Formats: sequence, C-alpha cells, structure tokens
Amino acid sequence: MKIIKLVLIIPFLLLSCKNKEANTEKKSAIDIQLEAVEKQLSLLLDKAVEENRIPRTTNKDGSIYWAPLKFDWTEGFFPGTCWYLYEVTKDEKWKNGAEQFQKLIESHKTITSNHDLGFIFNCSFGNGYRLTKNKTFKEVLIASGNSLITRFNEKVGCIQSWDVGPNHRWRFPVIIDNMMNLELLFELTELTGDTKYKDIAIIHADTTMKYHFRDNYSSYHVIDYDPETGEVRNRNTAQGFSDDSSWARGQAWGLYGYTVCYRYTKDEKYLEQAQKIANYIINSMPEDGIPYWDYNAPDIPNEKRDVSAAAIATSALIELGCYTGESYMSFINKSIKALGSEAYSAKFGENNNFALMHSVGSIPHNAEVDVPLNYADYYYVEALLRLKSLE
Repeated sequence: MKIIKLVLIIPFLLLSCKNKEANTEKKSAIDIQLEAVEKQLSLLLDKAVEENRIPRTTNKDGSIYWAPLKFDWTEGFFPGTCWYLYEVTKDEKWKNGAEQFQKLIESHKTITSNHDLGFIFNCSFGNGYRLTKNKTFKEVLIASGNSLITRFNEKVGCIQSWDVGPNHRWRFPVIIDNMMNLELLFELTELTGDTKYKDIAIIHADTTMKYHFRDNYSSYHVIDYDPETGEVRNRNTAQGFSDDSSWARGQAWGLYGYTVCYRYTKDEKYLEQAQKIANYIINSMPEDGIPYWDYNAPDIPNEKRDVSAAAIATSALIELGCYTGESYMSFINKSIKALGSEAYSAKFGENNNFALMHSVGSIPHNAEVDVPLNYADYYYVEALLRLKSLE
C-alpha cells in the first residue's frame, strides 16, 4: 500500500540525505535498471491493455494469470506501477494504462469484507492523485478509506484482516500485512483534515507493536484476538514455515509499515521500531540480499528465495535511512544489484514480461511458488525511483 508520497516527497524530504555513495556509476546503474524494467513492462502493458485485465502472476501452464475481475488483493499494484513509470518517463501510455485499469477496480471502493483496500487504492488511485490531482481519484480514496475503517474494532484496537466463519479456529485475525493498509488512512487525514483516519491507524499500529513482535523484533504472521475482550487468543502463521518462524515478506511488511507511521506522525517510537526490524532483516539476510521465503525455513540454503520480500524491504530501507541518518546503502546497493542481475531479473520478452523472477506467494498453500508477482515489480520500481531521487 502506498501513495508514496515519498517518491516525490523524496526529492524534498531527501535534500538532507544525499548519499555520497551515489556516484556517477551508481546513477548510471539505476538508470540502466529502470530502462530495462520500463522496456520489459511495456510488453506486459500492451498485452494487459489488449485484454483489459490486470496481470498478477504466471499460471503453472506458463500463461499469464489475470487478477479476477470480482476482487483481488493485488489488483492495485500494476496500475500503481504504471503511474510510477509515467512519473519517470512522462510517456502518456503509462498514464492511459493506469486509468484504464483503475476503471476495472473503482467499484471495489465500497467493499467492506476485506482489509486490502489500502493496498489496492493507495497504490493505484493514490499515486494517480499525487501525480494528477484528479478530484475523482480523491473521492475514490475517501470512499475506500471509509470502507476500510468499518473493520476497526475498538476493543481489539485493530482493523480485522480476514473474515472467518463461526467454526473457524480464529475469531478476529490480524496479519502483519495489515500495517501496509494504514498509509491510506494517514493520507486521508492529510487530504480531508478529518483525524478519524489517522487515529485508527495509530491505534492499529500501537496494538500491532505490542502483540505482533518477538523479543528479537521478528514478527508473527497472524495474531488472533477475542473481539469482545481484545485479548490475544493465538499467535500463528498462514504463509510462513511455522507459527514461531519469521516469514520473510511479513518482516518486510512490518518494516515498511512502521517507516510509514513515522513519516506521518514523527513519533520516535515508530522510528525505533522500524530500525529494530531493519536490523533483524539485514542480519538475517543471505549474502546477496535476497531472502529465503522464511528466515527459519528448514532446508536453507536449498529453500526458495522470495524476491518480493527483497523489493519491499529495500524500498522501505531507502526511506528509513533518510529519517535516521543511518546509512543502509551498503545493503541497499547489494540488494538492488542482485534484483537487477540475471539471477532475478527476466530477460527481455521472457517471464511473461514481468520484470522480476523468483517470488513466492505462499509455500504452505503451494500457491505462486517461484513465479513473478506484480507486487514484486511494483516495489522494485518504487525502490529504483527512490534511489534515483537521491542522485
């Protein structure tokens, strides 16, 4: 989820954090990677425009898996990527594509049965509004935020993630991913002046900080609460190796989420939390900066990597470093170099024209294992734009 204001808040925000490591060679490398991504994703854009569908990943038979038209939590990422590429290229085809795909998802702004509205609408309409100031986009953002906050429970102090039936083992599950939906709420307070959005975001972030994290600042994936009392019932996983393991993408979501919380509140506790999560992630990474799908998976180094987790964490670290004065550039440079390498970036015209290879959706569900994912590409492009803004 992100308006990333940062991408263009960043030229302003980052005047004080220009990094001397970003030399001419580094700048050239970023431009080369951006050009390669834009060239590759242009092919995917053409196909998506023709089909009038939003690409999510690749099917097992090698064909493109299109996000279901009814609803899909990833449906905001490809239009968001189009906005980012419009931002950097000024090519109208990206703007036109983003607007076309947004028409497919606009009606979902009133859905109240899902917590992913922040991901969906902040990435797409949020970036679109940031770049165009289209008032219709703002109205969609407000409507989606109003739908999202219907899932907030005051007793728990969180926005509920998944809806569950009466016979399910969980009663009020909250996943670490939900931290990514808060940016929409913070931004809505900025856009409307109504503090109710920010207030809910802060309460959710504080509750998550209290119950989701272990002593080493790794996080559980799922915390199940009692909706009547707010007490913790279970600490589990859905997509990680085990309840007590550290699912890699979940750690990245937490890092990104608390970095965003600091951006909007300037509350030092969020900055400290983000730094501690960052230290855990960096210290747990393989040498090339691309994590295994779970930091505690049993067969490392033979486990699958999750490129999406690397892209998310790298983008977050770029922003975090601008607030802390602490240079994460050594790790960032390593990760960005790896993401742009032949090991993880697809050759032109291959990989169904997604930019990155080797992401993991959910190994426990045998779903989207070692495939491209639209959100991996989104955060990769975002990270590249953030680095470019530092030059």
